[in-house]
Order: sequence, then structure tokens, then C-alpha cells
Amino acid sequence: MSTAPSDRRVQALALLERLEAGAPGRVAANLDDFHSEATELLLGFAFTDVVARDGMALKTREMLTVAMLAAMGTAPGQLEFHMRAALNTGVTRGEIVLQVAVYVGVPAAMNAITAAKSAFASR
Repeated sequence: MSTAPSDRRVQALALLERLEAGAPGRVAANLDDFHSEATELLLGFAFTDVVARDGMALKTREMLTVAMLAAMGTAPGQLEFHMRAALNTGVTRGEIVLQVAVYVGVPAAMNAITAAKSAFASR
């Protein structure tokens, strides 16, 4: 007996699709393969409960996400994804590079540029 996907899961995957076409299938398959509730818990929290909240444009949220991931320096896959998502929401290449360079420092900016080159090449 299978159950229908929750509204929370559907909303999370719909927002993920807005950020990057095709991403929901890849991400959900990876998470579901790990644990049957992983997509609901992780993406539901991240995308439905937080990113989809009113009060801030998605473009702004993505720019903040890029800046934070670049500053962390420990999540290159997520940084590359969110750079592509930021581009998909209207952030420019220059905005990404300059914002990161100024606010996270030159070493982190250089690492972010490596991720940016990969993200830009995939478009």
C-alpha cells in the first residue's frame, strides 16, 4: 500500500523545480534511497518551511544562500547548485562573484569562483 506524497513534500519539490529544472527528481531519489522520510524532513524543512516563507524575494534568499555557503567553504556541491539557482532567479554572474569576494574574503572567493565556473559552464 503506497501513500500519496504529503503537501509539504509536493511544495518543497515544486520550489526546488523553480530553482533548477530537473533537480527534484535527482535530489528526492538520492534522499529517498537513503531513508523514506528524508525528502519530507530535509526538503520540507528547508524549502517549504523556510525558503518559501513570505517577506523576502527568492532572488534575495538565493543570494544569501550563496554567500553563506561560500563563507562556510565546506559544501561545494550545494554552493554550485545554489549558484545555478541564483542565476535562475535573476542574480548575475558579477553579483555572485563580487558579493562573495567582498564578504567572505579572497580565499573563500577563489574557491567560490571555482564553483561558479562549474555552475556557469553547466548552463
